[in-house]
Amino acid sequence: MTSLSLYTKLETLPTELKEEAKKFIESLLKKNQKNSGIEPKKPSPKFGGLKGKIHLSADFDEPLDDFQEYM
Repeated sequence: MTSLSLYTKLETLPTELKEEAKKFIESLLKKNQKNSGIEPKKPSPKFGGLKGKIHLSADFDEPLDDFQEYM
């Protein structure tokens, strides 16, 4: 079966079946990767990716009241 004939058949499908065919093809690709020993690339973390998401309070370095008896 050629790529063109496969594409032609896919184009004749209704939208919901196209989505099902897409999921099936993705599962076949994953299966092929497992069998060939190729691991999918994981995105590498970007430097500064959490900038602005972590906030420390102004009294972060102050001693806690719970530990006053040990000081």
